[in-house]
Amino acid sequence: MTRIAVLSDVHGNAPALAAVLAAIDAEGVDLVLNLGDIISGAVDPRGTLDLLATRPDIVTVRGNHERQVLTLPYDEKGTVDRIASGVLADADRAWLGSLPLTVEPVPGVLAFHAVPDDDATYLTQTVVGPTAEYPSGVREATDDELVERLGAAYGAHALYLCGHTHQARIRPLPDGSLLVNPGSVGWPAYADDAPLPHRVEVGAPEARYAILSDAADGWTAQLLAVPYDHEAAAASAERLGRPDIAYVLRTGRLV
Repeated sequence: MTRIAVLSDVHGNAPALAAVLAAIDAEGVDLVLNLGDIISGAVDPRGTLDLLATRPDIVTVRGNHERQVLTLPYDEKGTVDRIASGVLADADRAWLGSLPLTVEPVPGVLAFHAVPDDDATYLTQTVVGPTAEYPSGVREATDDELVERLGAAYGAHALYLCGHTHQARIRPLPDGSLLVNPGSVGWPAYADDAPLPHRVEVGAPEARYAILSDAADGWTAQLLAVPYDHEAAAASAERLGRPDIAYVLRTGRLV
């Protein structure tokens, strides 16, 4: 039986990443996957890179924030991308720039950050803007939406692994395959205006990841959360001038 650990959306939160990797190591998995959005955050992006440098065994894909950090002009970057840009050495830029959009780490498994052909499209959730029915501005994606967003990849794999929305999900697909989002290691709430205003709030500070296991009847998934010193992470965010992120890290909610 193959066991895969999946993590995503570390967002520069080195203490959360360390806690997740320790928990994963205790599981005795065969493979660890990192689904991107690695360093853009307000805790410790340099420490995140240094920790990942000790783990060449981890298979990594790029997220939208890797692209933004490497390609956007400085004045077009958001605050957390600017913080991340400031710690990068040439070797870091080369590594981030080499990361693929998708990877098939074992036969029948496809891993990517958002959707297979784009690093910024929501897969498991649909942004509708705030309404009485959906005050957060986000609802669960329908099966038809999932199939459409997977595009040509749909039907070709038994297991699809995505991140990006920071919301942990297990979704069986109509063809019998499985879609899993492990949630976010290091950033449990955020707000965005694109394509419409919306909010994502996990409501708890723990670092999240998933364990996947294959069996004769297909893949199974466990969504897991591990505590870490989120108060220390919040204090780091405050020192970097982001008290709003500090609140998120303490509570899993937006101010």
